[in-house]
Amino acid sequence: MKKSVYLLAIFTILLVSACKETKKGDNPFFTEYTTPFQVPPFDKIDTIDYMPAFIEGIKQHDAEIAAIADAAGEPTFDNTILPFDKSGKMLRRVSKVFYNLLEAHTNDQLQNLAEKVSPMVSKHNDDIAMNAKLFARIKGVYGKRKEANLDAQQIRVVEKYYRDFERQGANLAKEQQDQLRKVNEELSMLNLKFGDNVLAETNKNFKLVIDNKADLDGLPDDVITAAAAAAEKAGEKGKWVFTLAKPSLIPFLQYAKNRELREKIYSGYFMRGDNGNANDNNAILADIVRLRAEKAKLLGYANMAAYIIDDNMAKTPAAVDVFLNKLMVAALPVAKAELAEMQKIADGEGATFKLQSWDWWYYAEKLRKQKYDLDENELKPYFSLENVRNGMFAVATKLYGVTFEKVTNLPVYQKDVETFEVKEADGSHLGILYLDYYPRPDKQGGAWCTDFQSAGWENGKKVEPVISMVCNFTPPAGDTPALLNWDETSTLFHEFGHALHGLFTMGKYNRTAGNVPQDYVELPSQVMENWARDPEVLKMYAKHYKTGEVIPDKLVDKIDKSGLFNQGFETIEYLAASVLDLDYHKLAAPAKVEPESFEKESMAKIGLIPEILPRYRSTYFSHIFSGGYAAGYYVYIWAAVLDADAFDYFKQSGNVFNPELAAKFRMYCLEQSGDDEGMIQYKKFRGQEPTIDPLLKRRGLK
Repeated sequence: MKKSVYLLAIFTILLVSACKETKKGDNPFFTEYTTPFQVPPFDKIDTIDYMPAFIEGIKQHDAEIAAIADAAGEPTFDNTILPFDKSGKMLRRVSKVFYNLLEAHTNDQLQNLAEKVSPMVSKHNDDIAMNAKLFARIKGVYGKRKEANLDAQQIRVVEKYYRDFERQGANLAKEQQDQLRKVNEELSMLNLKFGDNVLAETNKNFKLVIDNKADLDGLPDDVITAAAAAAEKAGEKGKWVFTLAKPSLIPFLQYAKNRELREKIYSGYFMRGDNGNANDNNAILADIVRLRAEKAKLLGYANMAAYIIDDNMAKTPAAVDVFLNKLMVAALPVAKAELAEMQKIADGEGATFKLQSWDWWYYAEKLRKQKYDLDENELKPYFSLENVRNGMFAVATKLYGVTFEKVTNLPVYQKDVETFEVKEADGSHLGILYLDYYPRPDKQGGAWCTDFQSAGWENGKKVEPVISMVCNFTPPAGDTPALLNWDETSTLFHEFGHALHGLFTMGKYNRTAGNVPQDYVELPSQVMENWARDPEVLKMYAKHYKTGEVIPDKLVDKIDKSGLFNQGFETIEYLAASVLDLDYHKLAAPAKVEPESFEKESMAKIGLIPEILPRYRSTYFSHIFSGGYAAGYYVYIWAAVLDADAFDYFKQSGNVFNPELAAKFRMYCLEQSGDDEGMIQYKKFRGQEPTIDPLLKRRGLK
């Protein structure tokens, strides 16, 4: 029995089984949502609803594709491109809920279901990409696009779809297409498994249990309180539990005086996926690298990096190499100087050891206090989650006129999630924003922004976006509200920038609306971090959670001056991860790697000092092995050049809320961001290409 037939038989059995438990009419994915603002009806969605919805969604999409491919007459934009652009509505609806909850609120049932759904969706996507009749019609429209009386956006949509099909194997011979299908299916399963393993290694397979109060020496009271609460929840009442979630891990590394325990928890963190257990990722990532190189070769590219970056602003891996090396040369001496300063502090305290990677956060915090007289615990009372959230809303209001009104009648997938209606300055509805703040055992680590409904157009009517921000911030402890550290504050503003991009996106066509190169994606998010730390803006939202006192000038000044703090370390650990990512994806087929030795060679090549590890080691580098950043982790700092240059433009104008610049940024860089190539859109706002100088200056690298 052929594998595709075998899978279809299994899915049919699953569908029959599921329908015994739920009728089609009871499945919320089979009809338009009737909830306010048509948000997903989370209170009515059950795990058994997903598989029937995926099967029906694919069935409907297949029928839509067949109707386009089999249409009579000459292919045109209106009978081929437009219906293709709007097809697959039901499949998108179920996919957006399923895959978002798989990351934010998962369970064993969802993870098991993902293993069945993933190859199913992979096959469906390949069936479309390799549909010869459909591609022939798209190719026909493409060939006559300049003489078909199409407008600029229609021509762009045609060109994008034609290129998509080429890049997905439409021009390959049948034998090569079959090989590509197999590779895609295998990759879809390996990506899932890699992510599941990282989740287990982070949230299940390690915890530091402390039963001796002396081992808490140096830790702030709120951190100790949170650890006691975590212990009680874990059945360790009377003890203290620390985990690998960042709100637990980082404060321990910063403040715990017990060096042995700092090493223990940090080792638990950097050995994730590399412990030779059931969640080991070494063989999985080696297979991913091998298959990606094979895929690139099939598609006519030297390697996966060349394939991916060809679609980005950078265009070639060589251009990225030059860019990263320029930053590495500037940042490495700074990082070495930071290390020397910290070693001097340790020596002055009588230390008899050379600093190691697990010492960096502890002595960096001492250095921060010594150089800038700044203790992060002095800041946290001014950064309650509620105040920071209201501050980011206020920034958006001053820049763009939009407002945010909390609503409590919308279904949510988890009780702590908040929802807000976003309105334009004239009071008209713009979209809905979900905010999910705190770590949970069922949530992936990190922070991200996604959507349950993308902005767009359907039947001449605007489709309002439903955006979701997911974070892992320090939760409330006892009577103390959630108090954010500076990194968490910046992260909230960062993800909010993505949310604004999604909320503001305009465009008639799904293929281009908000669809930007990967190395442009982080511009809308990172630019918001500039407002978070601006002195004028800090005065707007940084208020003491007990007294309401506005943050004093002396602390604002310290924050401003400490902006250069630890930038050598932060830049180098990031660049190291970016280089590691590119090195994996610059391998040509047949690519065979042993991750540990490959990583060591990659880092030795750039002269990475042993006291700094790459921000993500290979076995838990989810961005590139289970997320969408393969050969693209560099994009954060590529976009940082854009965001630093953009905010510098506001500063040069003398008003960080300059209404004229804000209107231009919203129009060209957010609303119309997919209307043309990334640099063209940026130049419409800025009037020129960006310079790297504002970034180097901001990081103290110049």
